[in-house]
Amino acid sequence: MKKRTLAVILTGILLTAALTGCGVSKENKKTEAGDDDLLTSIQEAGVIKVGTEGTYAPYTYHNEAGDLVGYDVEIAQAVAEKLGVEAKFIETKWDSIIAGLDAGRFDVIVNQVGINEERKQKYSFSTPYTYTKGVLIVTGSNKEINSFEDLSGKKSAQSLTSNWAKLAESYGAELVGTDGFNQSIDLVLAGRADATINDNLTYYDYVNQQPDKDVKIAALSEESSENAILIRKGNDTLVEAVNAALAELAEEGTLKEISEKYFGVDVSVEE
Repeated sequence: MKKRTLAVILTGILLTAALTGCGVSKENKKTEAGDDDLLTSIQEAGVIKVGTEGTYAPYTYHNEAGDLVGYDVEIAQAVAEKLGVEAKFIETKWDSIIAGLDAGRFDVIVNQVGINEERKQKYSFSTPYTYTKGVLIVTGSNKEINSFEDLSGKKSAQSLTSNWAKLAESYGAELVGTDGFNQSIDLVLAGRADATINDNLTYYDYVNQQPDKDVKIAALSEESSENAILIRKGNDTLVEAVNAALAELAEEGTLKEISEKYFGVDVSVEE
């Protein structure tokens, strides 16, 4: 896709929105895209509001200088640039982040949101920009848990609204709610939980940063998890524009570049 392709798409979208709105009352101004065309509102404001945790390294976190950085942060910034706007990040705990999207606190969520059927019923997803595998993490001395099936009757520390929590529960684990991965690991190390499930890239980053921690991978999932940008339903023009932006970023090699910066491999494509 050529660089001008996105501009042409957006011009067409904006022209259609303008023509649709002519001579129509505010009550009937809703386009097929829904919320009075969120894309138009974003471009008029010059800002896209992005919900993210800010505590989930290496995806979205604060560096030593206190700046918000990470793989997801750079993905959001690159997409915003393609849309011709600036990304404004609104940091929110994971367990309330989707409620924040529902309430209109932000326009999109860029925070490794896993695609699943339940969410697809209520929300729209962009095309995936990350593919990961799940890892079952236990202490180095744990000999009882060697597979996901061994979670039955055990305690798994998880963010309660995450896909990983649903996976742990599906194997019969009792969930221990946490605010994020680091707290989950802390509970496992403290003996307050037997295990935690998360994605392999987060785990590898953790042990790279803290090699003295006594944790190991007990099992690796066979299937990949697809993660994408989450958008309220009824905003099809925004979804189309975001997808066009991601397609351009992939073609230009930008997604690969950002991925290799944080992981050393390209996680934007499925293995």
